[in-house]
Formats: sequence, structure tokens, C-alpha cells
Amino acid sequence: MKPITIPDLSARPFQLTVERIMKSSSEVLFRAWTKEFDSWFAAPGTLIMEGEVNTVFFFETIYQLDEKTKPQRHPHYGRFLRVEDNQLVELTWLTGEGGTKGTETIVTVELEKCGAGTKLRLTHAGFPDAESKNGHEEAWGVILEMLDEKMIGNL
Repeated sequence: MKPITIPDLSARPFQLTVERIMKSSSEVLFRAWTKEFDSWFAAPGTLIMEGEVNTVFFFETIYQLDEKTKPQRHPHYGRFLRVEDNQLVELTWLTGEGGTKGTETIVTVELEKCGAGTKLRLTHAGFPDAESKNGHEEAWGVILEMLDEKMIGNL
């Protein structure tokens, strides 16, 4: 199935790529990106996701600097553009201030078997500016490490 529309990123050339050798299988990681975001990234009880082309998703992350500050909600929205079982997930990614600044970007996750684990290559494209791209480049490394730790041992 083809996506209904693909965002035009031609006026937004800022993009990044992060690679990591993951301990989990491509099957486990694929499921994490298409059905189980709340097992590693989304705040519990906030996930709406079907993981199929032309379906939308929503979730929140919640960040609290310390016990004295109020927790901050960070809504994430998007839709699936391409899904290839255990190999590829491509979705739009839209967040607010401090994230994509309301701009619809594209996240592509490629999964390739690598020994007992998986080589994960994440490309995030279409940022509105270098500041947004740089913030995500730093964050994705941390997030992929968290994904790797939380998914180890899942069948």
C-alpha cells in the first residue's frame, strides 16, 4: 500500500543519521517501532498506534527535571508511510516547541540482521532548522540506547 501523501522536505534539508548495533532481533525491534512504543518510549496509557501504512499514531513522553518541577508533556503525532516486516519502518514525526517545532518530519528506521543482533539505522529528515536537528541528533542516541536496554530478552 502506498501512503496517501508524503511530506515535501525540499525546503527543509536538515537531517541526521544514527546507527547502532542492537542486541535484540529485528523482529523484536520492528514490533517495538510499530506496536509497542509504550514498552520503551511512550508514557504508559498514552499510545494510540496500529503500525500500518496510512494509519496515524499519537503518544506522549513526560519529562520532569527534578522533584520540584512540574512534569512536562511532550505530545508526538504522525502517520506510517512505509512498513516492511522486520526490515523497515518509515513514519512522519511531529512534535512541538523543543522538538520539530510543529514541522512534519520523516523518521526512517532500517533493520538489518547482524550476528545475534540487529544493525539499526535511523534517519530523521526535514527539520526546520539546525537547532532542531542538533537536539534530535543528541536525543536519538540516548533513545536508541534505552530501546536496546528495554527490549533485551523480549521474544
